[in-house]
Amino acid sequence: MESYLSNPRPEKNSGRLFSDLQRKVDTIYQMLLRVYGAQGITRRADRLKVTDLMKSTDFYERVKALEILVYGEQEMSSTSDPEALPQTIRELEESASELLARKAVEERLEKKVRQKIEERYEEYVSEIRRQVLKENAEPENAATLKKLGYLEKLEYTQLSTSAIEKVRPLNFEEIVGQKRAVRALLSKLCAPFPQHILLYGPPGVGKTTCARLALEYAKKVEGSVFSAGAPFIEVNGATLRWDPREGTNPLLGSVHDPIYQGAKKDLAEDGIPEPKPGLVTEAHGGILFIDEIGDMDPFLHNKLLKVLEDKRVYFDSSYYDPHDQRIPQYVKKMFDHGVPADFILIGATTRRREELSPALRSRCAEVYFEPLTADDIRGIVESSAARLGLTLEAGVSQLISEYTNEGRKANSILADAYAIAIFDNPSRHIRVTRKHILEVIRSSRITSYAHIKASPEPKVGKIFGLGVVGYLGTLVELEAVSFPAQRKGEGYIRFNDTSGPMARDSVFNAVSVFRQVTGEDISAYDIHINVVGGGNIDGPSIGAAVFLVMMSAVRNIPLRQDVAVTGELSIQGRIRPVGGLSEKLYAARQAGMARILCPVDNYEELPAGSARDIEIVTIDRIEDAFRHVLAVT
Repeated sequence: MESYLSNPRPEKNSGRLFSDLQRKVDTIYQMLLRVYGAQGITRRADRLKVTDLMKSTDFYERVKALEILVYGEQEMSSTSDPEALPQTIRELEESASELLARKAVEERLEKKVRQKIEERYEEYVSEIRRQVLKENAEPENAATLKKLGYLEKLEYTQLSTSAIEKVRPLNFEEIVGQKRAVRALLSKLCAPFPQHILLYGPPGVGKTTCARLALEYAKKVEGSVFSAGAPFIEVNGATLRWDPREGTNPLLGSVHDPIYQGAKKDLAEDGIPEPKPGLVTEAHGGILFIDEIGDMDPFLHNKLLKVLEDKRVYFDSSYYDPHDQRIPQYVKKMFDHGVPADFILIGATTRRREELSPALRSRCAEVYFEPLTADDIRGIVESSAARLGLTLEAGVSQLISEYTNEGRKANSILADAYAIAIFDNPSRHIRVTRKHILEVIRSSRITSYAHIKASPEPKVGKIFGLGVVGYLGTLVELEAVSFPAQRKGEGYIRFNDTSGPMARDSVFNAVSVFRQVTGEDISAYDIHINVVGGGNIDGPSIGAAVFLVMMSAVRNIPLRQDVAVTGELSIQGRIRPVGGLSEKLYAARQAGMARILCPVDNYEELPAGSARDIEIVTIDRIEDAFRHVLAVT
């Protein structure tokens, strides 16, 4: 055995054991041939550099080549040992069998794969064809192109700018009658720590225009917190509504679920909800202006307060799964961390301060815009006429000021008259006359807002009180007549039932003070006190005026008709403070009053410079009022 194995070139029939080993080696080579193929085994032998060993007549070299082919780069360690050679060949045989078995399995799997491909070939081809057609499909057809052409045609059809747009103020210098309001607004907005702001005032006085100009002004201030690209987002609060299902919320943002509310197709297919930011996020870093903020839904008010507090908007959805790996990063970030909403809120309203949410008011600075006077309206009309290239007949601006106290409405009347003037005389030079204004007033059925005017002629049983309607003051015209009681001691007092309980209480107080001051019992007289024009008087501020008109009627004392009176009358004859003094001053000026009487406790509330064109007299007791309202002083 040892001599046979040591023979380097053994003959074929040198020994039975050797023949068995040689056959096994040949079998292993055949197995490798089936695994790799003729070309494959040749390439593998070249790569492993065993081609010469394979062709060698030396048995040991052929076994070594076989070992390298089976195990790769491994060096044979036992082929030179005759005792270990059989074990080595058995191991090679097992490894080759494993390779052959694996090859057979792979061939069967590949055969099945080919069968499946052949079975589904047509389906695959059809699917690929549909996908290619979808990717290369043109979205346009004859109908869509026709609609596109229609839209492009609309772009080329434009009307000229309206007259109202042309006369709109372009800077703060062109805003009339609001110097204090503009100063207050800009000081709060241009500070290092700008505040949220609420703008109060009647319509047509410039609140919206001031808000539009405020941001551009603030951007130019050195050290301003607003960048050059800070946005100004404008919305009308009356159009904003809160949806309890959170399906739509243009102000704060909303979440479109993938089933009912139409999330994007690529999200809906995976069941992913789509958050959509609202106006508060669009206004991030700038100003969110809400006109008519007093008309917003109360629930939406409360949600807005939360955003003002957090300076972020958070989204929630039962469809959102934070562990879903298919969710895009931007959607995940919006759900997990919310989106920024750091802005300055400017809200404008024509409602009274008390009608707004106290929680909102506590977070905002408040700025009041003054009603426009007749002089302001005249200035607006004349400025607008100059910008429109018109000439005005004498008295046109005065006539317009008698029919409106809104700047927007004044410009509207002027624009309508301008149109009539062009229609009558389509020449280059347009002149608007009083006749044109009166035609607009009649065709639009506009009524004068200032029927009551001061008069230099004193009258018995007539006086003017002062009241407030909204942000505008109004004159309350009181008249009274007195007769001796038809039956002694059974006199009566009649008063408008529609004036309300507070006005009726003022009459009762005046009766008590009349007896206290004169020592007479009012039952000796039949007295009728009338509020001209009727209407409900929601407040006690006509008390002093009621007493004075009653005294004038009973004692036949003429009263000045260019004096207006406000103040609550206590049963002890004191003149107690009242509200709305700024609005009441406005009403007195509009009516041309020379003097007003007001409680002494209201003195500190008088606006600065309020006495520039009207005499203001403060009174503490009703007796102090007599000498200021009597026709002869």
